[in-house]
Amino acid sequence: MYNKKSLKAEEFISHEEVLRTLAYAEKNKNNIELIEKILKKASPTRNGKQVHCEGLTHEEASILLACDDKTVLDKIYKLAEEIKEAFYGDRIVIFAPLYLSNYCVNGCIYCPYHNQNKHILRKKLTQEEVKAEVIALQDMGHKRLAIESGEDPINNPIEYILECIKTIYSIKHKNGAIRRVNVNIAATTVENYRLLKEAGIGTYILFQETYHKESYEKLHPTGPKHNYAYHTEAMDRAMEAGIDDVGLGVLFGLERYKYEFAALLMHAEHLEAVHGVGPHTISVPRIKKADDIDPNVFDNGIDDETFAKIVALTRIAVPYTGIIISTRESQSVREKLLKLGVSQVSGASRTSVGGYTEEERPTETEQFDVSDQRTLDEVVRWLIEQGHIPSFCTACYREGRTGDRFMSLCKTGQIQNCCHPNALITLKEFLEDYATDETKKIGEKLIEKEINNVPNENVREILRNNLKQIEKGNRDFRF
Repeated sequence: MYNKKSLKAEEFISHEEVLRTLAYAEKNKNNIELIEKILKKASPTRNGKQVHCEGLTHEEASILLACDDKTVLDKIYKLAEEIKEAFYGDRIVIFAPLYLSNYCVNGCIYCPYHNQNKHILRKKLTQEEVKAEVIALQDMGHKRLAIESGEDPINNPIEYILECIKTIYSIKHKNGAIRRVNVNIAATTVENYRLLKEAGIGTYILFQETYHKESYEKLHPTGPKHNYAYHTEAMDRAMEAGIDDVGLGVLFGLERYKYEFAALLMHAEHLEAVHGVGPHTISVPRIKKADDIDPNVFDNGIDDETFAKIVALTRIAVPYTGIIISTRESQSVREKLLKLGVSQVSGASRTSVGGYTEEERPTETEQFDVSDQRTLDEVVRWLIEQGHIPSFCTACYREGRTGDRFMSLCKTGQIQNCCHPNALITLKEFLEDYATDETKKIGEKLIEKEINNVPNENVREILRNNLKQIEKGNRDFRF
């Protein structure tokens, strides 16, 4: 039985409810009158400077996903752009993954780190190697990392993860500092989530891979990840432990995309209903080629147009969430999705253990093929040229604006009063410390223009002073 307030995975992600939703969506995909009502419900409403978006239920969003009408698709794209602008403006947050270890006891058949892969080089970073990787990332200009690790209680216990986090935060090289460490590790216990919270992590991220239970169990034939309920209920345990920023995601291509989309939104609804806080982020990866993984083996792949529609509808359905697109995707695909709702991108990523200290990008231990292989400076310049504001901001986390405090600001659009000037401050740091002359030139021009878009005169004056202080060598200002 479907119950979004239940703590049982098979009740808040009810297979029968997903099938009912898809059948209802198929039946109403040409019901233009209903579709127009849904689009109207999702449209932003304004009260003075405040903005409000209702969002959509999994059922309403599934109807829009099923609709093939070109005119409706144009309206979906336009609405997604409007909502993205209302909540996030032109800002795009930049981060990088950091792979700590590829030892893994699971048998996931879509991941090259699965324990049956006997020829891949297994590696685990020492603390000295973690330090070297972090310095390499700092020297690019990164301030925010997402640490990744295989599941292995012997090689990668929680104590190792905590030690790595402590090391990462301790490193200050030149003007560099990692100010936020997000964590993407396997589902664990409430006690371990409490330890991660105490270690000062940012967002806890865990991809569901697929919400289809039968497919999930086939895709995870061995290892602790085989337990569908334990994996799916992980976010509830994390929130019970006090981690109020969590990130969802499915790996598109493993199962039918309409099924995954409906279930993903049901998970978001569940978190909101039980904890009062929806997902801080939603990631939308597609399966890609890797060491012994051929994505063509999986017959549920989606084309770029369908992928764009999914991203746009995720933005419309969950307007407050950060949507993440990684370097799995090409520059051209990322360029389109930035306009349709994406608010976070990775840059200059290396998906192998120890990859950042290598002069050439190593491929033999990559978790997936990196499509966008540009440098961080090139990514920053590209974002500016596309009309976006690259942001390395971590202020909300460090000022305690997480969970419901962040969401209450975000849902009314008030978060922009902090995020816009903070984005400019962190961009200025990048330009002063790491940018090429070409990137610095266009970045300075962007900052000068965007200062005038800060509505509060006092904030503008403080911002101008902070920017001057950065030029003098001072760092880490924030609103």
